[in-house]
Amino acid sequence: MPTTNRQILLASRPVGEPKLSDFTIADAAMPVPSDGEVLLKMRYLSLDPYMRGRMSDAKSYAAPVPIGGVMEGGTVAEVVASNSDRFRPGDVVLSHSGWQSHAVAKAETLRKIDPSAGPISTAVGVMGMPGMTAYTGLLTIGQPKAGETVVVAAATGPVGSAVGQIAKIKGARAVGIAGGADKCKALIEEFGFDAAVDHRSPTFAADLAAACPKGIDVYFENVGGAVFDAVFPLLNFFARIPVCGLIAQYNMTELPPGPDRTSQIMRAVLTKRLNFRGFIVSDFADQSKAFFTDMSAWIREGKVKYREDIVDGLDKAPEAFIGLLKGANFGKLVVKVA
Repeated sequence: MPTTNRQILLASRPVGEPKLSDFTIADAAMPVPSDGEVLLKMRYLSLDPYMRGRMSDAKSYAAPVPIGGVMEGGTVAEVVASNSDRFRPGDVVLSHSGWQSHAVAKAETLRKIDPSAGPISTAVGVMGMPGMTAYTGLLTIGQPKAGETVVVAAATGPVGSAVGQIAKIKGARAVGIAGGADKCKALIEEFGFDAAVDHRSPTFAADLAAACPKGIDVYFENVGGAVFDAVFPLLNFFARIPVCGLIAQYNMTELPPGPDRTSQIMRAVLTKRLNFRGFIVSDFADQSKAFFTDMSAWIREGKVKYREDIVDGLDKAPEAFIGLLKGANFGKLVVKVA
């Protein structure tokens, strides 16, 4: 049993793109569980775009990570010591313990994972927050109907790939937007999308229009920026736009150049009766049981497939996270801690 706890701390708040110097790697004393608590050893750490917002102190829906604090994140962990009747050593749990090798957690905050049900890493991927984000955002806000066109940005990521496959299950036509030929190929051959469009292409806007000859009924927004600019004119009357993320804008330090398009967008919202709705997955916590039931069945039946991008070693988390914000990952980005 190690005597120290490896941690990755927020050293400074990034200006623009995060840098390695914005993180500090440190060793702290091993925490000791009190009554009702357990000591966890991290097995997997999830890296997700929302973490960029936690590095900022701008007003948001959640408190920022304090300077000198452990970077936050979802984890799959093993119980190594327990002062709770709920868990015993060897149990595998889902926790929110952040970027560190060990942590103490209250037993009531943990969910037990059955390792025989599938790879435990999926608890922070397709069977976890990203999968539930896709499920709840698409079905509750997007409400795809048979024959409609559903477009999703960042389509090879854990949320986007699930969105497209769920759209197909519901009888809709799925069009994915991704960066690069390899990712676009995977959308068709691996995830079963009907069409894939490369946002790096110089003819991206025309390519997207060609892939959506009947317009767009549901646009699942993960990116913003130039991708939204190409999508916007294609939105049909009564289109639904679940706004899940805006990764193209997370590192911005000033407004983008160009004319103010607010009036144009608002006119389309009015005349086309567009439904934009931002959401956080916790808004739909009451749907977790339905999500687990449906998603586990779809994976078992081969209707939903997933891909993981696993990085080995906690110390590599900062570099991997910086790459995530640039689209360097291919699939759900997970750090194998131990």
